[in-house]
Amino acid sequence: MKLIEYPDAEMMMMDLANTLAGELESHLLNHDTVSFAVPGGTTPGPIFDVLCAAKHLDWARINVMLTDERRVPEDHARSNTRLVKERLLVDAAAAANYVSYLPAGDAADIAELSGAVEPHLPISVLLLGMGADMHTASIFPNSPDLEMALNTPLPLVTVQPPDGLEPRISLSMKALQDAMRCHVVIIGAEKREALERAQSLTPTDAPIAGVLSGATVHWAES
Repeated sequence: MKLIEYPDAEMMMMDLANTLAGELESHLLNHDTVSFAVPGGTTPGPIFDVLCAAKHLDWARINVMLTDERRVPEDHARSNTRLVKERLLVDAAAAANYVSYLPAGDAADIAELSGAVEPHLPISVLLLGMGADMHTASIFPNSPDLEMALNTPLPLVTVQPPDGLEPRISLSMKALQDAMRCHVVIIGAEKREALERAQSLTPTDAPIAGVLSGATVHWAES
């Protein structure tokens, strides 16, 4: 694991956006298309605001997917798809291809849904967040679906979060671990402490531990 500390979150978001753009550009030099997996939630929005304006990137050759998504309508306030479409897939990045894997109805055939993701694997550039409980994507400690998320050979898994909130679909641990570049972005002392704990735990207790060996972690206190 490589840890980069920043004096403040604003600088971190700008620097990380430029780093991601540079890695995407580098991959495009050697591949017809590249894949870029990003988280939802509150943290990555400012990164997207910077990255979407990267006009030097050939966005038409970049396939964007979420690391996880809540099973809610796209116009729902908690929809990660909504966040990505409003803050990343705009400006120059509007030309990117969005890879959706949410089912049309209530049923979810995970093997069938995985077929939408598999052509874009391994992920070229992966951006992850981490919760204070050390979850990443929607792989939660104490989730009834944890063992499947950690061990399935498929790139996707259905998840029922332990907090009782809406069910989700997430990239599996295998899909995360196979990424060619992995970045984790966290803010605050609580998450820094959680990160330090995770380094001595197994993915069963701290799912983020499953990706740390090959990750660059970006942290700012506030």
